[in-house]
Amino acid sequence: MTAAPAACTGRLAVVTGGSRGIGRAVVERLAGDGDRVVAVGRDAGALRDVVGCGGGRVSAEVCDVTDEAAVDALFARLGPVDVLVPNAGASAAAPLDRTTVEDWERQIAVNATGVFLCVRAALAGMRARDSGRIVVVASTAALAGQPYTAAYTASKHAAVGLVRAVASEVAGTGVTANAVCPAFVESEMTDRSVARIVSATGRTDEQARQALERSSPLGRLLAPSEVAHAVAFLADRRSGAVNGQTLVLDGGGLQR
Repeated sequence: MTAAPAACTGRLAVVTGGSRGIGRAVVERLAGDGDRVVAVGRDAGALRDVVGCGGGRVSAEVCDVTDEAAVDALFARLGPVDVLVPNAGASAAAPLDRTTVEDWERQIAVNATGVFLCVRAALAGMRARDSGRIVVVASTAALAGQPYTAAYTASKHAAVGLVRAVASEVAGTGVTANAVCPAFVESEMTDRSVARIVSATGRTDEQARQALERSSPLGRLLAPSEVAHAVAFLADRRSGAVNGQTLVLDGGGLQR
């Protein structure tokens, strides 16, 4: 028997990078919990596909989160946002001396500036209503350095720093700002990491994937649904006492 869909909560949730991987899992989870969800991304075709996953509760918007004018226009068009999940991300790997300015700026733009622009656009309305949840999808790289990820690690540290600053501004209100910090997840981004390892080391695809799995105490890659579950917890109305926190999803390697 198919379970009846959850009743609509009336909340409007916005998920950036919402067409694939973690973002899509978050869209599906929040819609399943009864929220109206807007999946934001740059690939119109992928967004059309994700719209069908939410039982009529999911819509889509094409937007580049690094474009200030586009972000401001999007949020003005959407109206009051109750849940914001900045998830759009970019990654590349190289030793620091081979990291180009273009690679650095691209990852900072998506992983840090994009988060800032979306949070800034949504926060004023949340504060005016004294209600809102901001859950940034960061990474374990936001809390500890790893070789060959200078730009990615710096950008994710910046995102978590922003979360903490916003949390201090909204402390004592009905708004919260938190982050989830997963280890490697079964996703297209991880597939690209595997391909880079294969190219750089000559390992097989399976050997490269096993190396990533061994980097976590879990001994495996996370499922996108596990990250979505953590996001849903922090986005819940009952999580109002949790603010300015980083929820690490790696099986216990980082304990914060």
